[in-house]
Amino acid sequence: MQFQDLLAYKRSFALAMKIFQISKSFPVEEKYSLTDQIRRSSRSVSANIAEAYRKRRYPKNFISKLTDSDAENSETQTWLEFALACKYIEQGHFNEFIKESEEVGKLINYMINNHSKFGSE
Repeated sequence: MQFQDLLAYKRSFALAMKIFQISKSFPVEEKYSLTDQIRRSSRSVSANIAEAYRKRRYPKNFISKLTDSDAENSETQTWLEFALACKYIEQGHFNEFIKESEEVGKLINYMINNHSKFGSE
């Protein structure tokens, strides 16, 4: 199994790509602020899952990287709230993205709570 096979990775990657696509429509003045931040945090969710999987032999490191992933997921939700408040995204997209983000969070927490199932001793 590779990290790309993990459901949490697949879902977080898909969400990051949706966020990337919609953030293309954000105003130019947001390029180095909201647009950059939301893209970075959403991508970091997947990146941290990948790193965690490579460290799965060491439970504390595995859990720590997954915790980082969960934190990035929460940060992404905050940036989505800003995007909604600034009227850069519609309520429907916001609801969809938050729902998907919450599902990713549940998957990450499942991995944390059941780390031995993922090869973490």
